[in-house]
Amino acid sequence: MKLGEKQKLVMIGDSITDCGRKQPIGEGLFDAHGRGYVALVQALLTAAYPELGIRVVNMGCSGHTVRDLKGRWESDVIALQPDWLSIMIGTNDVWRQYDQPHMPESHVYLEEYEQTLDELITNTKRDVKVKGLVLMTPFYLEPNRTDQMRSTMDQYGDAVRRLAIKHETLFVDTQAAFDRVLEHIYPATLAWDRVHPSAAGHAVLARALLHAVEYDYNRGL
Repeated sequence: MKLGEKQKLVMIGDSITDCGRKQPIGEGLFDAHGRGYVALVQALLTAAYPELGIRVVNMGCSGHTVRDLKGRWESDVIALQPDWLSIMIGTNDVWRQYDQPHMPESHVYLEEYEQTLDELITNTKRDVKVKGLVLMTPFYLEPNRTDQMRSTMDQYGDAVRRLAIKHETLFVDTQAAFDRVLEHIYPATLAWDRVHPSAAGHAVLARALLHAVEYDYNRGL
């Protein structure tokens, strides 16, 4: 596995990452990591690799866009000095264009999204001695790729892919992971609003991230 002994993994994003995590730092006991994919990642890392003592910190914030991440990057990423950082952002950047179409000030369009995320990655590589970065695409649980919001979300996912190539980071295509499941399950089963996943949906995200870091599910069995 790519994560090493005593390393800290900070996971940042929006409500999908947040999931009721402890404030101001999502680490510790009693659902401190929230009730989503971050908690699953932390639990599975501890179960399979207890000797490594890997720290997982949840820094998701509900409702946030990449613009909001930029505003809190110094305190929520740089100050924490992670060894590993995962970023999953973009859902609200796209969603606000569709659920608040008459409020353009809440929209983060593709050019700003990609430029801002690029800047945050560049700053992190400069200011933190990160051993690894994981870029995760935003997703929309709609199998019809011609749906307007799904089509837009795919464009933002493509931007994440471009940045992963540019910065030579690990890349997690969460949309592809969900699309495989959606071949068999109605979208509302995984997310009533097609955005906030059920427990099964969070398991899809956790599995996709752990696969990227070469987690061994059979270790210790």
